[in-house]
Amino acid sequence: MPQWQRTRALVTGASGFIGAHLTRRLEQLGAEVHAVSRRPQSRTGREIWHQCDLRDAEPTAELLGTVRPDLLFHLASEVTGTRDVGMVRAILNGNLIAAVNLLTAAVDQPMRLVFAGSIEELRSDQGVPHSPYSAAKTSAAIYARLFHHLFSVDVSVLRIAMVYGPGQQDTTKLVPYVTTSLLNGQTAQLGSGTRLVDWIYIDDVIEAFIAAAESPKAAGGMYDVGSGIGVSIRDTVELLHRLAASPTTPEYGALPDRQLDRAHIADLGPTGAALGWHPRTSLVDGLKNTLAWYADQGRRT
Repeated sequence: MPQWQRTRALVTGASGFIGAHLTRRLEQLGAEVHAVSRRPQSRTGREIWHQCDLRDAEPTAELLGTVRPDLLFHLASEVTGTRDVGMVRAILNGNLIAAVNLLTAAVDQPMRLVFAGSIEELRSDQGVPHSPYSAAKTSAAIYARLFHHLFSVDVSVLRIAMVYGPGQQDTTKLVPYVTTSLLNGQTAQLGSGTRLVDWIYIDDVIEAFIAAAESPKAAGGMYDVGSGIGVSIRDTVELLHRLAASPTTPEYGALPDRQLDRAHIADLGPTGAALGWHPRTSLVDGLKNTLAWYADQGRRT
């Protein structure tokens, strides 16, 4: 278990939804936190900001050589479900090349790495990835295992399900989109709503990262981080409307469903055995907290 007050942690993608929550949690534990973003950022706590494009190998190696972290949490990613062929290279560079650059730079440094993977990564019993994002994330996880077994890099991958919660600013994501729509009295336009989704609350995700950093069994593994329960998009949206007591009615079928979409449900057995982690927040409680946060944001603006 890390002695957090003596631990130097580096968080990539620290300006994002998960990264910002993780940075605050690490500060609460007493770690010295270094945060990375491609763009200049303003300090919100005690974190030390670094500007680096992880898609470039040389600056990435220089960053790790300068900070020399005990822990590296890699969350920087090109997150998109698009099927647009014009985005394939950007998704490849943001999710695979950046990961390989970090792994290569870590070979000769004593550190533990925890990578944010995706529940959408291809499994052995599945045919083909369903999106460029899935393909790139699958490849990055494979490279992480390669670097562990071939070069003894202490790295684990957390395959994260659909994260939601307070502070999620991207209103193209389902929960922020539907929540802001209903709070504004607008009709949410959706696909069929039949796809099952494994929802996981942000606080539970952060504790999974902490567990992976602390567990002596984590290295070399890939662990699902989700609820282990599939809930349809339609049921999720209806629950949000009930919790908000909204009179609006979502419009299903207004948008086409994405090609090759399928359900991805977490298998929590290996995660619990290796990390001692289990989700604690129910979907009802998590959505209540999320609604309260967005409502408060609306009152402030």
